Amino acid sequence: MRITRTSLIAFLKTQAVYIAFSIVVAGIFWAIGEDINPLTILVYSLTLGNLTMLPMGKASTLYLGRRFPYNWLVFLSLLSVLLLPVYLISSTLVWLIAPPSPQSLGHYVQTGWKFPILITTVFSIGFFVYETSRKRFEERNRELEQSVERESAKVESQKEELRRAREIQESLLPKEIPKVDGFDLAAAWRPAREVSGDYFDVFRLGESLIAFCVADVVGKGVSAALLMANVQAAVRAFASEHISPAELCGKVNRLLCENVATGKFVTFLFGILDCGARRLVYCNAGHPDPILVTQGKAAALNDSGAVLGVFPAWQYKDEVVELAEGDRFLVFTDGLTEAEAPDEVEFGEERIADFAARHSSQSAMELSTSLLDRVDAYCRSQFQDDATLVVVAAK
Repeated sequence: MRITRTSLIAFLKTQAVYIAFSIVVAGIFWAIGEDINPLTILVYSLTLGNLTMLPMGKASTLYLGRRFPYNWLVFLSLLSVLLLPVYLISSTLVWLIAPPSPQSLGHYVQTGWKFPILITTVFSIGFFVYETSRKRFEERNRELEQSVERESAKVESQKEELRRAREIQESLLPKEIPKVDGFDLAAAWRPAREVSGDYFDVFRLGESLIAFCVADVVGKGVSAALLMANVQAAVRAFASEHISPAELCGKVNRLLCENVATGKFVTFLFGILDCGARRLVYCNAGHPDPILVTQGKAAALNDSGAVLGVFPAWQYKDEVVELAEGDRFLVFTDGLTEAEAPDEVEFGEERIADFAARHSSQSAMELSTSLLDRVDAYCRSQFQDDATLVVVAAK
């Protein structure tokens, strides 16, 4: 057998244990007043330990894998077979190296059996308990490692599914904002999680008509994202230059009331911008008040109706805003207003209005980007909810 550094160190550590055991035993004999040669105890400890542990270690596969009490039965059977030869060999070595008193080998073997038999039994049982415990701990560790690996694989799979859901959700958002004469539109979208319950859309209804909407589904995560996708599909299906924002809100509301689970609802604002008439017609269904900036002053337009998905017979109404050059119209979700600073103070609508008024000279893209950056800095990127913003800028 090839001796390696590791095996040599392990062997020396084992011998140190046997020596320590012999010191303890010698101390016990000294404490009770027994006169015994310490060298005798040392030789016994080393010989009995090595002669017992080596064969018991080789045979450990016969009993370590068995259940109680069969492991003990096999172990004790092996020990009973091992006791006599180990005793004879160890007694002979002790008699040759450090006999406790002058006597013949035969006499010593006949009379000195109590101590070596006791030591052999103690060593063997100690080895059995240690190996059994070690094997049980190793099996438990393997089970824990396998459990962790399974959970890690499961979490990674869920993350991959969420990443794919995020990609699908992003693909549902408008790739580019339609460009029209006299107006500039831009949007910003910041999910708080991998997938979002916020939704915005901007699309053409005709040569001079641009439709836009912002929605916020109650809740977060995948369930909110799925409901958001249903809302988007409904809006696209119902939207037409011949239907007003209030009528569209009514249709979407009735559809959601029939198909959405109790406790789920959507805040929603849908607007149609008539670029030729410079008129914006919109309907607010429970959404945060939009902000209109005109002549450098900002004001919240508090004319909201009921949220979608709760009251099937609710009658929504249109609101009209005339947009002059330099005016800005901002629609946003509560992810912006509820963003909290470290002191738990929310950003709030007043800060949004103040920021929009002070930066009303910016383009729609510049204003949406700078406002979202301002909120991000305020809450230190710790958004509590999805944040979405649409800006309509009149040139």
